[in-house]
Amino acid sequence: MGTITKAVDRDNRHIALWLFIVCAFVFAMIVVGGVTRLTESGLSMVNWQPVSGIIPPLNEAEWTAEFEAYKQYPEYQKINMGMSIDEFKNIFFWEYSHRLLGRLIGLVFAVPFFIFLMRRKIKRALKPHLWLMLILGGSQGLLGWYMVKSGLVDRPDVSHYRLTAHLGLAVIIYIYMFRVALGLILPTSASAKGRPVGLTHAYVNLLFLQILLGGFVAGLNAGLVSDTWPLMLGQGIPDGLFYNDPWYMNMLDNPLTIHFEHRLMAYIVAIIAMGLWWEMHSDGNATVRRAAYLVLLSVIVQIALGVLTIVNMVPIQLAAAHQAGAVVALSAGLYLLNRVKA
Repeated sequence: MGTITKAVDRDNRHIALWLFIVCAFVFAMIVVGGVTRLTESGLSMVNWQPVSGIIPPLNEAEWTAEFEAYKQYPEYQKINMGMSIDEFKNIFFWEYSHRLLGRLIGLVFAVPFFIFLMRRKIKRALKPHLWLMLILGGSQGLLGWYMVKSGLVDRPDVSHYRLTAHLGLAVIIYIYMFRVALGLILPTSASAKGRPVGLTHAYVNLLFLQILLGGFVAGLNAGLVSDTWPLMLGQGIPDGLFYNDPWYMNMLDNPLTIHFEHRLMAYIVAIIAMGLWWEMHSDGNATVRRAAYLVLLSVIVQIALGVLTIVNMVPIQLAAAHQAGAVVALSAGLYLLNRVKA
């Protein structure tokens, strides 16, 4: 019996390691996706070719054909008219890298998954979770193309709703894999020993909501609305938050309102992070204390990156670091959520 238990534990560790590796790829995918948006590269590839699209243009004739296809769409005609083919290659690089990384993630997940299945290394209770991860990954590719299509019609920009949905699904996949992997190596118990489990859940949920708001900020270029902090346009509550009619359309369509909401949510998240740290920084379990410190540190760094991004008018390097910091903060929150149940 002990030998069987050890074998199961070993299999779980291997599966957890594999899932953490896939999480690292998804993390990279989120960051590259952010850079693709920041460099306005997302509409450079106007066709979706899941198989043949793996191979980029290899000679000048193929590059010319790709460039000519791009010229048929609004982004070139309304924004980039006169762009050189070398400039086109620069934006093509990021979108191609984004799509190639997506295909690579599919392989990194699917190949080990089916090997584990064939070798009967996956517990019955775990199989539905892994199958669902595979389905979600495939859906993410479809959603990505659905997003790109929104910018190939009349308006040379993708829908900020579809962009945020694409980002949100990527984050959901990351959360799902990360939590399952953590559970395989750091099992939880039914008793939380009086720790603030509910508040930790709320914290993780608010972090997810904050990332979605960040997607709206990116989709509407709302980060450029104000380059001052802590005031916006010289005001604590800037005029124009409810400029659009009807009023509720401002919540997700007014760049100024979205920017303000993103800042406000950051303050709420920071307050909760400090509360969680205060509750658990002296906990008897060392891993709980460590997780509480990681949560607080990651939020402080993330807010600092956000402020630097805003006051410097959203430079690509800082904005990409800010997006990466969001996933790091989320990971710290998920780790704390696991440990409060230890």
